[in-house]
Order: sequence, then structure tokens, then C-alpha cells
Amino acid sequence: MLKSLPKNKRFRRLITSSTVLIFIISLISCAQKRDNSRIIVSSKGKIESIDPAQANKLLAIQLISSLGDTLYEINSKGVLEPKLAKTLPKVSKNGLTLLIPLREDVLFHDGTRFDAYAMAFSLNRFIEIGTLNYVISDRIKSIETPEKFLLRINLRRPSSSIKGLLTSINLTPVSPTSYSENHKTFKNNTFIGTGPYKLTSFTPEGLSLDPFENYWDKKVANQGIDYINYKTSLSLFSAIKSGQVDVLLSNSIEDGHRLALNKLSQRGVLNEGIGPAMQIGYIALRSNNLPLSNKTLRKAISYSINRNLITEKVSYGLREPLRSIVPPILKEEQISPWPEYNPKYAKELFKQSNYCEDERLSIPITFRSNVPADKLLALTWQEQVKRDLSECLILELNGVESTTIYKRLAEGAFEAVILGWTGDYPDPEAYLSPLLECSKIDGEVCKEGEAVYGGTFWATPEIQSALKKGESLTGTERTKILKKVEILAAEGSAIIPIWLVKPRVWTQADFNYPEFDGSGRLLLEKLKRNLNE
Repeated sequence: MLKSLPKNKRFRRLITSSTVLIFIISLISCAQKRDNSRIIVSSKGKIESIDPAQANKLLAIQLISSLGDTLYEINSKGVLEPKLAKTLPKVSKNGLTLLIPLREDVLFHDGTRFDAYAMAFSLNRFIEIGTLNYVISDRIKSIETPEKFLLRINLRRPSSSIKGLLTSINLTPVSPTSYSENHKTFKNNTFIGTGPYKLTSFTPEGLSLDPFENYWDKKVANQGIDYINYKTSLSLFSAIKSGQVDVLLSNSIEDGHRLALNKLSQRGVLNEGIGPAMQIGYIALRSNNLPLSNKTLRKAISYSINRNLITEKVSYGLREPLRSIVPPILKEEQISPWPEYNPKYAKELFKQSNYCEDERLSIPITFRSNVPADKLLALTWQEQVKRDLSECLILELNGVESTTIYKRLAEGAFEAVILGWTGDYPDPEAYLSPLLECSKIDGEVCKEGEAVYGGTFWATPEIQSALKKGESLTGTERTKILKKVEILAAEGSAIIPIWLVKPRVWTQADFNYPEFDGSGRLLLEKLKRNLNE
């Protein structure tokens, strides 16, 4: 799946070396000659950039996580741990300064040493040109290097989510030596970082990773990774089932194939790994024009959606119904403020707006044509409405390629559109702010900000005040304010959460069990084939 992006630059997230591809294909076609110490990983999707300042697809982020390190990481138990940092950040009493001691034994792939200057160079580069620079540009005031291995980050305001933010793969450091001429430009087909693998070949269709012999931490468990792109879900399914590939990432594979692979894993034919659920699917309603500027109609639509039916029909129960825009794994207090399916009450709300008698509300539902689950969601909802609310509501389906959708969201091109979102770092703020923040409001219409770029154009001063306040709070007080934000968003009904998606990966049965980190990324460096079997 692709991440839908409530920020103009963010939408780029959505959207050869032929020698490498020929080599990989030859390995596949001549299985008996394959070097079984290397691992063939497959998915559906091209990799347009491997620059952490530019990359914005889940697949690219997955691969960069093996090529580079971050200052901190979230482990499988959801606990923040130092990575390139030596200790957890030391925060000043006023919350405006972070001191981060750095490891002194880290080398970049080009042999140069990682230090505070390199980290500052990479952070400033991201602030300057990053596709997702909204993540930190309004929080970080300046970055200083008082000592060779000591980083000082000065904040514009206290930020309770800054520690989680420093786990973002997009803030992976790159070598100042190798990127000296790319301080203000992207370097999309090479990567010089500090990770356990180094990039040896890159094309949009495939790439090769070799172990980095001078890696500072544990060595990888295999002799390298070859990634290859397949064009269809069926070809992916056939490749993993026949043994042509070793590992299949679940991004964009159809839910019917997911179910079949799940059953094969239950029979021991394949291994299935399941990571933490960090991706949400939702519907964005454009609220700045009639008819959906009418909040009563938006609420009626919210009550018209049978999430249990949709998740069962579309994903055979592999996705979970969701009535929140923050994944449960990130919340201390579990709340589901969006309403459950209630066609009777939905009909009452439609009638309050003079529908259901002489007139029916007709709404075009746009879905990403290259995301199979979106179309099935739209079809299931359409049939459900025909059955239960046909005298009030008509849903007209409209399939558009995802890249086009992301480019046109801020234009207000879609009255209702099915999207997906995965936070850039594991924190509730990484879901609430990108979907709800607004810097200029007129009534409940957002004129500038994330809500515009996300296509809802809806905001309230109360939500903006709560988001700002929540950034300076911790513990129970922060939990309360974030709960308030979700309740207000549910009342506004411009965003309607539908389901929760867990990342899945399948490997051949002679591999060890796939492991994920706390952000839902597969740990490629831990994959290993049992050569004795």
C-alpha cells in the first residue's frame, strides 16, 4: 500500500541497471545455480528514489532502513532505544534544547567517520530540501555541534513527540563527503549511509544490497539482498508460491492473495511474519463546498458505513475495523470515537437535510485505481448503501491513479476519496497533525495547512489549540488532550477511518521467522536461510 499524504510535497511519496535485473532473473530461472546465501526480496512497486530526503514510498523507506541508521529506534516492544546516539536525549528544563551524545565508532559506506557535523549536515539538508520536511522544519530552530560527537538541537517550542520523530528513516544521516554537491539537490540513485548494508546496484525495478564489512553493530545474517519488482499481484503470488523468490512484502498485494498466503503459512508451506499495525485506511470528505460543507450530511455518511462488513468482504477479516485515526498500538487509552454503523440514524440525519423523500444525495466516491482494496471497499459500500439507504444516498464510483489523486487533493478535486496513511514515526501526533492541522482558518474551513493538502479543508480553532497544547505535555495530560482532538475530529466527520492494516511478509519455509521493528519495518538483516534443510 502507498501512504496517502496530507501535505503537498508529501504526495510525491505516492508516486537499469539492466545488468542487475538480468542477473537476478538468471538466478530465478536457474534455481539450481543460485547462491542460497543471498536473498531475493520481491514486492509490487518501483523505487523512484533512495535518497532519504526524497523517498516517500513505504517500499523505499523499508529499503533505506537497511542502508542507514537513525539516531534512535523503536524496538519490537515499542520502547525508544539509542542507535547512532549513545544515550537518550538530555532535555533542558524549559524543553527547548536537546543534547545528544553520539557514538564514536561509526563509519559511512565511503569510509568517512560519522560525527556531530555529519548528523547536523544531514538534518539541515532534510530541512532545506526534504520532501517531508514539514515533519521538523517548524519545530527545529537550529542545530549546533559543540563537540565532535555531541549534537545540540534547539527547538522553537517544547515538543513531546520529538524523541519519536528522531526515529524517522527520512532523518537517516548521509555522508557529507559524498553528498557535498547535493546539499540542495536529491541524489536519488545512490546511497552512502551507515547501515548494515551498502547499495551496490540501483534501478527503479530492482537493487542489490551487500553487507557493509565495517558496520559498527551486529553483522547481517545473510550474504546480501536482491530486490526485484513484480508488476502484478498474481505474478508476486506465483513467484513466492513456486519458490522463484525468497521473501514477499505485502505492499499492494491483493487481499485474496493475502488470504491464500495466510492459509499456506498455516499449513507450514511458507512462513508468515506480522508486524505492528501502523497503517490506517480512511475516507476524506471535502467540506469547503456544498453539499458536504453541511456537517449533518457528513455525519450521516459516517453512520452509513458498515466497517465489519467491509473488512470481511474485502480482506476476509485480515484487516481490522477502525473507528479512530490513531492506531491502537500508539494509544495509552483505547477510544473509538467515530460512530458504528447505524442506517436508521443515518436516514434521520439525511432527512434533516431534506433528503430521502423527493431527492437523494449523490456523491462521487474516488478510489485509487492501482490499490485493489480501495475498489473493493468502494464496491462493498455502494452495494450496502443500495440495500439499506437507497432512498437517501447514491454512491458513484470513480477510479483514479493514486499519483494523480495526491497531486489534486489540495485543488479540492474530490468530494469523497479513499486514502491510506502511515505515520512518519510511531507517535499519535504523526497521525493527528498531518490530517488535522491548519495554519489559516475561516470558520471551519481550512485555507492553508495540512487539512488543505489532505483534501478535507476542514479545521476548527479548538483542534488547533489542542494540538499545540498537546506538544508541550507528557503522560496522562497529553493522553487527555489527544483524546479530545480525536473526539472533536469524529464530531466534524470530515475524515472517516475505515480499517487498520498490519504489515505482513512471507518467506520460504526454510527461512527463520521474519521479525519487524516497532515501526512496522521488516528487519532484512536478520533474515537467514537454514542451509541444512
